[in-house]
Amino acid sequence: MASTRKYSIVFIFMILSSLGFQASCDNGIGTINDPPYLPSACYGYEDKGVMIAAANEDLWQGGAACGKYFQVTCTGGTNLGTPHPCTDNPTVTVMITDFCPPPGCKGNLDLSHESFSAIADPAAGGIKISYQQV
Repeated sequence: MASTRKYSIVFIFMILSSLGFQASCDNGIGTINDPPYLPSACYGYEDKGVMIAAANEDLWQGGAACGKYFQVTCTGGTNLGTPHPCTDNPTVTVMITDFCPPPGCKGNLDLSHESFSAIADPAAGGIKISYQQV
């Protein structure tokens, strides 16, 4: 009887632990941004590489997003012109270095050409994404 209780407690602990540590992803739209990437709203003329992105107003949070890293995964196309734009390895990690202001910002994350190309066909212009801060 004691061993059954022990295993029940372990099982319940495992379930509760897995629920508490699940990463949540948001879904949205990723767009492509061509160089030059400088100056940026976060770092001016300081070069932060090419695996970068600009955040829309919701993610920007008055500049609090600067320097944060997001894991971005291509989940599908947004138009019929490129119905299957995602690459075989459709996930990339980018750092937020800029602000993508409305009304010009058409997505949640405006990815550098290099980061967009790593996860999708650049001809798509925009893709469905899932993203999470890492």
